[in-house]
Amino acid sequence: MSKYRVAVVGATGAVGQEMLSVLETRNFPVAELVPLASDRSRGKTVTFRGQEHPIRVLDKDSFTGVHLALFSAGGSISKEMAPFAVKAGAIVVDNSSAFRMEPEVPLVVPEVNRDAIAKHAGIIANPNCSTIIMCVAITPIHRLSPIQRIVASTYQATSGAGAKGMDALLREVEGEGKEAGAKAKDSPFPHRISGNLIPRIDTLQENGYTREEMKMVLETRKIMGLPPIPISATCVRVPVERAHSESIQITTRSPLTLEQIRAAIAAAPGVSLLDSPREDVYPTPLSVSGQDDVYVGRIRRHPDEPATYDLWVVGDQIRKGAALNAVQIAEELFP
Repeated sequence: MSKYRVAVVGATGAVGQEMLSVLETRNFPVAELVPLASDRSRGKTVTFRGQEHPIRVLDKDSFTGVHLALFSAGGSISKEMAPFAVKAGAIVVDNSSAFRMEPEVPLVVPEVNRDAIAKHAGIIANPNCSTIIMCVAITPIHRLSPIQRIVASTYQATSGAGAKGMDALLREVEGEGKEAGAKAKDSPFPHRISGNLIPRIDTLQENGYTREEMKMVLETRKIMGLPPIPISATCVRVPVERAHSESIQITTRSPLTLEQIRAAIAAAPGVSLLDSPREDVYPTPLSVSGQDDVYVGRIRRHPDEPATYDLWVVGDQIRKGAALNAVQIAEELFP
């Protein structure tokens, strides 16, 4: 087996740390790890395969001899630095939104559109976390009968805002600002998140939807190769530490039986069926945190529309929604 020089950009962040964990647990053929971060992380180390690796400060010369560069440091960093990585000969798998909608850049969920990986010109985009989770869940149904409409409501954990989001929730739960109803100091959220729901994630767009909601619309069409069918999303931040939940309604071209849908989901890669609601068997964020698969339950047919179905879907945003998906793409590039 060949071994590769692998750079992780943003190695000290929540997703970067998870990338290191996934590379290790999946035994990715890393000959040398190059952990990169900003100057703020100078002097820090990360642990990989039982050894401490000093952080290297990211610059345009960081990618000499690198075969694979996993980026998770934000869109502006990716825009600036990914071209230097490609010029140095690396293949970039980028976790930001910087390149997702560029026509020449593949946007990939391996369980859905693995063949798109081969079309890259040096950069492959990792989709938005909520988009990944939804696409993994609904693709098995789409392959039975093409989907004609999607309505999604997401219940997104604080992990979606990185380590600062999870830390803000923890400090508020412990009592910070409780009497005044104030949010934690340096919280990334516009309101207190403990005991609350915030129906805005990312910036509002001219059409009234948020940027996060439009990512789900546009990215899903690109990944699944959908025509411009109606897709609508409402994204809500919830006081959960980790793992995103989604209520998804789909309409298919032809009616399907619930048995067909359950069988397709149970047989599909990367997705697990937990669907015995009378026995209280369905996915929850606590049960799914740290898991690789996306979990689906509460599958039911709309009472008035025979080709419309509702699903409850949960996936770990840091794992499958980010780090694992990126490493799965890398595994296709460097088998």
